[in-house]
Order: sequence, then structure tokens, then C-alpha cells
Amino acid sequence: MQVKGSTRIVVTVVGKDKVGIIAGVANVLSELNANILDISQTILQDFFTMIMIADIAKCNVDFNTLKTRLEDKGQDIGVKISAQHEDVFQFMHRI
Repeated sequence: MQVKGSTRIVVTVVGKDKVGIIAGVANVLSELNANILDISQTILQDFFTMIMIADIAKCNVDFNTLKTRLEDKGQDIGVKISAQHEDVFQFMHRI
């Protein structure tokens, strides 16, 4: 599938810590043929936070479908999952 612009996305996950969060997100990305390039996660008291960078150049669905699948997985496992194109994320978070 051809992707215009950047092929990298930023996936953020926030919620109450529990078993299977990383696996759930990684499984969705793997099923859609998105490649995880980097991951950072931490637990602040009982709260789980994670940021992933993924390459969607070979993804087998469009970005909106991928985003919806991640959001649905978040609802299933009780966390908030967001996905943005890397360039949009960087623009929104520049100082």
C-alpha cells in the first residue's frame, strides 16, 4: 500500500497498568504489517505510559483503519491508544 508523506507514526498508550498492554498493541501492529522501530514505556505508580514509533510503509490497511483498530484495542484492554503521523506529532509538540 502506498503511503503519502512520512511512513512513520507515533503511537501513545496511557492507562491503568495491567498484564498484556504491550502485547495487545504489538499484536495489532503486527497483524497490519506495521513495523515497530522504537518503544519506550514506564509505569508511574499504577499508571502505564508508552510511546512507540512504527513504520507503516508496508502496512496492509490505510492509516485511518490502523488508527481505529488501535483505538478499539485500547477499549478492549482498558487503555487510551492514539496514533498520529510522525510529522503531525512533531509539529504539535515543538517549542
